[in-house]
Amino acid sequence: MGFDIDVLIVFAEKDNEENEKKEPGWVSQFKRFLELMLNQVLGEKSNIMLKAEYDNMVSPKLDNVGVIVPILSKEFIQSGSCLDHVEMFIKNTESSKGRNRIFKVFKSPLGAQEQPPKLRDLIGYDMYQLDSDSGEVREYTDYFSTEAERQYWMKMVDLAYDIFDTLMQLRDSSAKAEVKNFYKRKTIYLAETGHDLSVQRNIIKRELQRHGYIVLPNQTLPGTFAELEKMVQHDIHESQLSIHLIGSAYGEIPVGSDRSVVDIQNKIAAEKSVRARQSGEEFMRLIWISPILNNASEKQKGFIENIKRDVEAQEGAEILQTPLEDFKNIMREELVDAGEKKPAEENSGRSIYLMHDRVDVADVKPIREVLEKSGYRVLIPQFEGELLEVRKKHIDNLRSFDAAIIYKGKVNEQWVRMKALDLLKAPGFGRKKPIIGKAIVTTPGSTLNVESFKSQNLRVIHTDPQHSSEPIKSLLKEFNA
Repeated sequence: MGFDIDVLIVFAEKDNEENEKKEPGWVSQFKRFLELMLNQVLGEKSNIMLKAEYDNMVSPKLDNVGVIVPILSKEFIQSGSCLDHVEMFIKNTESSKGRNRIFKVFKSPLGAQEQPPKLRDLIGYDMYQLDSDSGEVREYTDYFSTEAERQYWMKMVDLAYDIFDTLMQLRDSSAKAEVKNFYKRKTIYLAETGHDLSVQRNIIKRELQRHGYIVLPNQTLPGTFAELEKMVQHDIHESQLSIHLIGSAYGEIPVGSDRSVVDIQNKIAAEKSVRARQSGEEFMRLIWISPILNNASEKQKGFIENIKRDVEAQEGAEILQTPLEDFKNIMREELVDAGEKKPAEENSGRSIYLMHDRVDVADVKPIREVLEKSGYRVLIPQFEGELLEVRKKHIDNLRSFDAAIIYKGKVNEQWVRMKALDLLKAPGFGRKKPIIGKAIVTTPGSTLNVESFKSQNLRVIHTDPQHSSEPIKSLLKEFNA
């Protein structure tokens, strides 16, 4: 499907008046910047038009237009012709099978009830300057200031990529084959965040889209709990991965709930993790917790502590409290590269992942020798190198092992719990084959709540590997059986 006009910008005349210096109006500046950005993303010249200037080239039905961008403001809402254009476009694009072809841009803040009813649920792009301390709203006059770089340009890039996504899917049949190949990757649920992480979320969203991932939610989350829960459940059901960014802000609390949107999304994702593990479905979660939480409320601190301690809240999740750049590197490694890499030596015989801490390297040596003499290839953790390298080795081992032994020597029970959770999450890292056995090996005098591990099908073996290898050999017979 080809269009004469890629993007049509609909706006109220008052929003494009020249300033005192006779410089181009706000909408004209917006068009110029969007054109520059969209041309870069498309790799070719885009055709963007202002409705008021090109009425003679635009069909009254707007059926030669790919997408429209309404510039929402008080003046827009009061303009009958602007509202008519939106209504006409909606009427003539009902056959687009749910594909969003309207991208609403806010020149100034508007509450949901002030917006045209059919635009309320669409994701908006705030192009005004908001002072986080005073709450004062101003228009940008310096488009290249540090503040504009953080807000205006960030939203402009998001808008360009979202329009690109839609235009690509509206192209003719020959291009559709390429688009289908482009979108061969997973659907990812990128959870909405508190206000303090909205910029970081946008950066990650943009990067995921650049690599061809479909990112949900693709519309504004409802303000009531019942509707929000329904939408989040649907979107997470469609996804193979969810990413949650947690900072100092607890987040908005929808009507009818005592939990924040951030909390609710995490809870629904955890519930899917449980179902996915039981059914063998592919689903995993990445949770990033900001290492700087100086301004966090007591409620937010409690929420974060619950995520760290509660086994149910951690279900199927990889929890990282690292600098954001480290998290993004890990995310890239896992999403962009992992799908194309096969676990090393996956078919070279049965392997056992002997999970132990650095402090137990010497003590675990006799167990390793027994395993190797029994014909197993022993996978061990990596302790030297950069964080990303160490973690990559751990993920590769989780993908490829046949059986696993967690060694509890000088470490505490919490360390053992984290490794047990890693075993539960292994399918989410791209693991394809079943686990033939898993166990925890403890040393004399070691205390462990054995009952708490039974639900994870983890045997607990008490042994002294320095003096007897029989318990380990007996365990291996169980694995082979």
